[in-house]
Amino acid sequence: MIDIIYENDDFVAINKPAGMLVHRPEKGPKSAQKESVLTDWIKEHYPETKEVGDESFLRPGIVHRLDEDTSGILLIAKNQHFFSHLKGLFQKHEVKKTYLALVHGRMTGKGRIEKPIGLISGSVKRSVNGKNLKMVKEAVTEYKVLKVLKGKYSLLRIFSETGRTHQIRVHLASIGHPIVGDRLYGNKKEDGELGKELELTRQFLHAESAEFNLEDGSRIKIEAELPGELTDFLESLQIKESKEEF
Repeated sequence: MIDIIYENDDFVAINKPAGMLVHRPEKGPKSAQKESVLTDWIKEHYPETKEVGDESFLRPGIVHRLDEDTSGILLIAKNQHFFSHLKGLFQKHEVKKTYLALVHGRMTGKGRIEKPIGLISGSVKRSVNGKNLKMVKEAVTEYKVLKVLKGKYSLLRIFSETGRTHQIRVHLASIGHPIVGDRLYGNKKEDGELGKELELTRQFLHAESAEFNLEDGSRIKIEAELPGELTDFLESLQIKESKEEF
């Protein structure tokens, strides 16, 4: 089910669930082409978006995206004029997006990660290291530690200044604090051990809010509640921590 958070004549903001692709890959197995994706829902509920965007046939109204296993705020333009407005804001890094993430390891205070990210040749993975990386781009991620759980997990609020593909996941993994449940960049051993104790079938990364200027100059901030499965997981960790302390 798609949760509509905010809507006006120009755009709609939704809380995308984890486990849903934003759009079908242009190339890939036939099974992936049949899979239900967010753009199917957009075309059904907002048919006017079929002519909106740079590649409206593939990504109607879509200016930015979220990874399949990431939940949270996604903005969809209803007309070409507002699409161009949003696209310009993203290109100039004038959309302030914040995320919540639970990572492995004890962290403190605040931090800033400035490491270029590139695509590993022959793979879907990105990295900050390697001589033969393709499409290398500057990337900046800032974070603030909100809470430490069980002495070995840290809940972070994150601001992604540049918004590269997999940026937050790659940057956090590069400093030794991968996101809990991340199957591509995470700690498989620790995630496996945690999975035996507490169930989590997705990565703990959620696009919490988006703040930007509308065309009339007024500023809007839209927030997406943390999904139930992540709230439940945090509560389970806290309960387990309390029992262990007792």
